[in-house]
Amino acid sequence: MYRISEFSKMTGLSKETLRYYAEIKLLEPVYVDPKNKYRYYDNGSYLVARLLVHLKRFNFTIQEMLTVVNDESFENLEQLILKKRQGLVDQIKDLENIIEDMDQFFELELGESADD
Repeated sequence: MYRISEFSKMTGLSKETLRYYAEIKLLEPVYVDPKNKYRYYDNGSYLVARLLVHLKRFNFTIQEMLTVVNDESFENLEQLILKKRQGLVDQIKDLENIIEDMDQFFELELGESADD
């Protein structure tokens, strides 16, 4: 078992994040010592923590992460990631359209001002 400081280093999640995740029941320690309140995590916790690091990087919300973690079979994980991926692709398209509009604005609006 790993104390929170060691687990934090192993996973890349700060101690504050781990405490918050425990508070919202996203990633709870497997054991809390009743005497000193030290939190302990195990190898199973490590796998969940690494998954959460990836989901956070993939822009999953806390609620979406809770959905994934509560689905112990991870049956819907692929679909959720593909849905999130498509959202990012759509955002990229939207940003490309905005850039295109800016380019056209410069050509039409500002180009005419230079010709005057």
